[in-house]
Amino acid sequence: MKYTIDRRKKYHLLHSLGAILTLCFLSTLFACYPPPIREATEPEEALSRVTFFYPQFTDDMDLDSLVSAIDRNLLYLDKLPGEYPFSYGSDTFTCKQVKESEKALLALLSQDKQPTQLNRDIRNHFRIYKATGRPASAKVLFTGYFEPTFEARLTPDPVFRYPIYREPGDLIKIDLSLFKEKYKGESIVGRLAGNTIVPYYTRLQIEAQKVLGGRDLEIAWLKDPVDVAFLQIQGSGRLILPGGKTICVGYSGSNGHPYRSIGKYLLDNGFLEREEISMQSIRDFLAAHPALVQEILNYNPSYVFFRVLDKGPLGNIGVPLTPGRSIALDSRLFPKGALAFISCQKPVLGETNTITRWETFSRFVLNQDTGGAIRGAGRADIFWGSGPYAEIAAGHLKCEGELYILIKKP
Repeated sequence: MKYTIDRRKKYHLLHSLGAILTLCFLSTLFACYPPPIREATEPEEALSRVTFFYPQFTDDMDLDSLVSAIDRNLLYLDKLPGEYPFSYGSDTFTCKQVKESEKALLALLSQDKQPTQLNRDIRNHFRIYKATGRPASAKVLFTGYFEPTFEARLTPDPVFRYPIYREPGDLIKIDLSLFKEKYKGESIVGRLAGNTIVPYYTRLQIEAQKVLGGRDLEIAWLKDPVDVAFLQIQGSGRLILPGGKTICVGYSGSNGHPYRSIGKYLLDNGFLEREEISMQSIRDFLAAHPALVQEILNYNPSYVFFRVLDKGPLGNIGVPLTPGRSIALDSRLFPKGALAFISCQKPVLGETNTITRWETFSRFVLNQDTGGAIRGAGRADIFWGSGPYAEIAAGHLKCEGELYILIKKP
């Protein structure tokens, strides 16, 4: 009897041990994308090659918009030498390979394949990389931006008295990699003070102290300093002049100071609650508290300069952005002009242009822009275009999702 009991105990022990090992194996297998230990600082830390658990490649937009985005992307790539290198994680691909990849994807999508076959073909013909995401979650935080429209004047008056400036001639941008290889991809912005390079003027100095006044740098005047600040955050916009004439302005440069979120300032000081924060709620708060406007805006020392565009808006690769298809990523970590695939959420609006719900979507996009607040492997900004939906989506979007980068297999 004693022998029988020991046999049973041994059987149950081995059975339990086997279950535990199986569970550990499955946990390891399904946790193939563990959260990064720290924020990525190099391209090889920002992307990991996918070997299991590919995404389902479904696209919620029309093919024509993707064709347009890729055609514009090729305008950028065509200006580069065919052997120009791009870093995809720890791998390097040439400009020629990037162009071939985007044309190959269009060829696949134009064949109107069944979803199962399309996904199989993409996995067979493309190498796929996944953004390692934010340290806490291994996910990418998606936000949005859009092209706002503001009334403006070409000369100041008592109402329109807040200027937007073109880039000053005394602003100097220094590529630090010219001095040491370890500073590759890093630069500083400053100005000459005697024989010394000093930081360029802050927002406070430019806005409150008017240090750029009298230098004929004004492009136009707006009627609200908050409009100026939000135009700078979006990076581009349309200015409506008397008589209905419109001019487009876009990002030209910045004063080099770090971007600080005024939304975070409002949260930290208890002015707004985290669940209610949005571009719209920030504007409403500033409109209701005019005495705090300068204090809050000047919390962000970064200042953006503009240029007049023939058409726009333009991304950091110098081509027009395509609504819904262009995204902004950290240009230090992700290859410019790369073909990407995203999955996150978008708002659904009711009859009164209010958000009724959020729904999951996925689509192919192009990395055509960057931004001062878009830093790290866990941040991405979607360009939504212009109009009411674009403004609402850009103002409220803040959700985690997944980002993949695709390149045709060598």
